[in-house]
Amino acid sequence: MPAIYPSTALKNQQREIKAIADNEIVHITENGWGKYVFMSEDVLKRTVEQAVEDALYEKRLAGALAESRKDFEEGRFYSSRDEMLAAVAERREALHA
Repeated sequence: MPAIYPSTALKNQQREIKAIADNEIVHITENGWGKYVFMSEDVLKRTVEQAVEDALYEKRLAGALAESRKDFEEGRFYSSRDEMLAAVAERREALHA
């Protein structure tokens, strides 16, 4: 569950909020509504790195799906598991020959 504190806690509970912010994002509310986030630079760095990693993964996945659709449309597919395994074995032999 995310850490959520009212803006007044920044004055009254600084140590507690800083301790939490060393490990995760702290959400600060104002008048009951989300207004700010507070975190350490390490948490920010990890959050940004994770977002970049997730975006790159999604891009690679979208590319692989597009390629597989194209292969299917152009008739490059296998009708059975055995057919696929035979093709893989054939390619391995060709690479090692």
